[in-house]
Amino acid sequence: MIDARRLRTLRAVADHRTVTAAAAALYLTPSAVSQQLAALEQETGHDLLAREGRGVRLTAAGEILLGHADVVLAQLERAEADLAAYSAGVSGEVTVASFATAIASVLAPAVGLLAERAPGVRLKVLDAEGDASLPMVLDGRADLAVAVEYRGAPRADDARLTRVPLYAEPFEAVLPLGHRLADESGPLAVAALADEPWIGPYPGNPCHDVVLLACEHAGFQPRLLHSSDDFRAVVALASAGLGVALVPRSALRGVDLGEVAVRPVDSELATRRVFAAVRAGADGHPLVRPVLDSLAEAAASGA
Repeated sequence: MIDARRLRTLRAVADHRTVTAAAAALYLTPSAVSQQLAALEQETGHDLLAREGRGVRLTAAGEILLGHADVVLAQLERAEADLAAYSAGVSGEVTVASFATAIASVLAPAVGLLAERAPGVRLKVLDAEGDASLPMVLDGRADLAVAVEYRGAPRADDARLTRVPLYAEPFEAVLPLGHRLADESGPLAVAALADEPWIGPYPGNPCHDVVLLACEHAGFQPRLLHSSDDFRAVVALASAGLGVALVPRSALRGVDLGEVAVRPVDSELATRRVFAAVRAGADGHPLVRPVLDSLAEAAASGA
């Protein structure tokens, strides 16, 4: 009989590629992870991992078992959801990992809606960048993520996750007031900024990927001379004349725009697509479902 807890350990090792990183994600010691993997290999009668440099990779047998593990773990989530729904009196805590702008635009408004429809549900909110929240859900450190599309993200059809689309927002060009294109009307061609110095998020931030993708589609690589993940800082640097930027529309709310020009751009690729995600099978959990519904309603109201 294969122990489902060991399947979770196998999935963590496959995601993180080292025993040490998987142990940290699972709040276990590396020796405990190694023992669980050894026991799983004994249960299955196959070598599941092979060393590769400083990390590990799954063998062919490990890949086969991993595909079944995702199905089994999703079904266990559904079983827990059904049992929780059977219990009378829904009350408990849901941990939500979300990036800061989404906390302000949809998560905070959803709290009021949740208080009306499921007063027994309490939220624990963790501020996490859009590329950090999905691993937190997969590792069990969060129940729900509010995340964005980014390069390297789990695919939309990833069997480990269930997604709920929330909203899509355009990026807008932020230019110094004295810029040659600041006073023009209509959408700004991203290609017109090819020779400009740029200000933008650091690599690894999903917004960095959006900026690169929009610029690449326009036929150039942006010269990112100044970097900050804080969009207030990005706008301040643009107002000082240090460069141009593409910034998500919601990130400009409440920011002093007195010394910059903000213009829409002509690229559909310059869009941040935001969604909620939970582990597959958990979307029907009586604690999680009201949170998902409240997020979707708050997003629709703010669209």
